[in-house]
Amino acid sequence: VTAQNCSTAGMQAVSIDPTSCPQPQGFFTVPPCRLLDTRLPADGPALAANVDRTYMIVGRCGIPASATALSLNVTVTQPTQAGSVTVRPGNTPFLAVPYVSYSAGQTRANNAIIALGAAGDYTATCNQPSGTTQLILDVNGYFQ
Repeated sequence: VTAQNCSTAGMQAVSIDPTSCPQPQGFFTVPPCRLLDTRLPADGPALAANVDRTYMIVGRCGIPASATALSLNVTVTQPTQAGSVTVRPGNTPFLAVPYVSYSAGQTRANNAIIALGAAGDYTATCNQPSGTTQLILDVNGYFQ
């Protein structure tokens, strides 16, 4: 087991690979903006159970191509069954950790910071036995 410390403050690393340490990024706010809403024809229809849906994010709500992650409010509404929703960088493996869990008919929301995929996209998955749910993403800032 090797330990890694990317900071220079007081701890000594056993092994450091400088390419694996995160690079400093800036956070830039944007006026709160509805980035995605599957209730609208442009983003719909609702997410179907256990099906991935990828959305191009860059260019919406003033998000530049240089953005690497977004600060979001992830909202689920009108689910037909209990379940959860995950949102992850496009074309990355499925995440087992949900961003929002819900019961049938419940509206729930959670804040999240999620990295963008290489193409500036996100993949959303509705994890429930069957049926659909609506997904809303509101952005308030980005990292670059």
